[in-house]
This record gives sequence, C-alpha cells and structure tokens, in this order.
Amino acid sequence: MTGASVTGQLKFNKDGLAPAIVQDARTKEILMLAYVDAEAVRKTLETGTTWFWSRSRKEYWNKGATSGNTQAVVEVRYDCDADALLFLVDPAGPACHTGATTCFHNRLDGR
Repeated sequence: MTGASVTGQLKFNKDGLAPAIVQDARTKEILMLAYVDAEAVRKTLETGTTWFWSRSRKEYWNKGATSGNTQAVVEVRYDCDADALLFLVDPAGPACHTGATTCFHNRLDGR
C-alpha cells in the first residue's frame, strides 16, 4: 500500500494535522505526543523512523536526527475515527528533549 493511499484513510484537522502518540512497542510506555500531516506520515512509512510537523518552527523534523535518539517504527495504527495515530516504536534513547525517557514525566498534582 502506498503512502498516499494510506494517508487517504486519515482525517486531518483544519490545519492539515493529526496528533500522533508515540509508544514504546516493548514496554508500552507512552513516550511523546507530536503532530503529523500527510507528508510526515508518508515520510515515516517510507523511512521507518518517526517524522513530525513542528507547529512552532513550521517544518518537518525527524526524531533523533540531531540528538541520535531515534525511533524505529515497528507499527503504525490509527484510531476508530481515523483522526489520531499511534506509532509503536523501538526507541534508541530518551524521547524527551530534557533527557527523560518519556515526555510525560510531570504529574499534575506536582509530586
């Protein structure tokens, strides 16, 4: 199946984006949340590594391209509404720019 036919199944928001949850395929830990458009999904499927759209920088970014903390894609799934994706990955290093394994290391209650 080509990237174009796969992304045709997905629903993107008015800005052409959809949230992508990144999960460790082995441990099932949620690593991060980022946004993708059809091109980022295509690049992810084509390269086997995660690609995202930076809403602040207005550019594509390949996770780990500068840090070395890459994410090898094991499987890509989408939800029942086809408006959110789940990337199951084999991470090579931490997901968070702070050096934490996951971006979800802060508790709302402050503990």
